Amino acid sequence: MTQPVNLNRVRKQRARAERKARADENAIRFGRSKNEKRRDDASAEKAARDLDGHKRDE
Repeated sequence: MTQPVNLNRVRKQRARAERKARADENAIRFGRSKNEKRRDDASAEKAARDLDGHKRDE
């Protein structure tokens, strides 16, 4: 004889799997790696420093 199935557990596992799949899809679509974020922050900081370096003192 087979074991009884807890339907609440099955429902929650299915919902959890759907949320995980949606999260993975969004990570691929919108996510950026840590290195990409760090590189963009560094280039923005360098651009700000270069702009400040070109200001005239009056």
